[in-house]
Amino acid sequence: LVLSFSTAPGLAFARVRVGLSCRRRIVMASDFKAIPVIDIRPLLDKCDDLKMDGDLGILEVVRQLDLACKDAGFFYVKGHGICDSLLKQVKDVTRKFFELPYDEKLKIKMSSATGFRGYQRIGENITLGRPDMHEAIDYYREVGPGMYGILGRTMEGSNPWPEYPSNFKQLMEEYASLLKDLSRKIMRGIALALGGPVDAFEGERAGDPFWVMRLIGYPGSSDTKNDQMQDNDIGCGAHTDYGKKTLLIS
Repeated sequence: LVLSFSTAPGLAFARVRVGLSCRRRIVMASDFKAIPVIDIRPLLDKCDDLKMDGDLGILEVVRQLDLACKDAGFFYVKGHGICDSLLKQVKDVTRKFFELPYDEKLKIKMSSATGFRGYQRIGENITLGRPDMHEAIDYYREVGPGMYGILGRTMEGSNPWPEYPSNFKQLMEEYASLLKDLSRKIMRGIALALGGPVDAFEGERAGDPFWVMRLIGYPGSSDTKNDQMQDNDIGCGAHTDYGKKTLLIS
């Protein structure tokens, strides 16, 4: 199981992937030998300190963030502060939801009435013109009428939550809140790595982010009875995530 979280000016994005079973893989060429591992605990401990940009521990984290973003483009994070028990609960309820019968899952089906939040069946998501072999739930920040003007009308709506598992809503809302806060703190380090002020990605630019959380279930290719999917063993086609940053949990 993998979870990702990304942010952009005004955007935070999270995704959970369950049971990945792809036989074909796309490999990106790069010169790096291993994925960097960065302990961000010093950054989290003093993230709101007005003098954080002069702290040697934080500056070392900033240096590592700078190198990782330039060389590999991604990195492992240690010391993120989200407890293992919560991560396990999030993974467990995600699996339980995708194990439900289709009729139950379709009770929160994605629609224009919810601002395109909700459940998406296997093959409904299209990447590069081909259906993806996964099912998913999309949750966004809830948007009221006029909150983002005319451009935001498509996103207006509330998140539909399943009745089962009973603790699904509570866990996901808690998790999204923690990820949003973690994202803000990491972006403070990246702001310093770019040579800007620590709050460069806050205030009017991105101080009140819109967020998206996508929960994804990947069935085995033998599990699907959709003839259209038989020759497509790609869980999700090659793509880049929108936003500044994506956090993955594994």
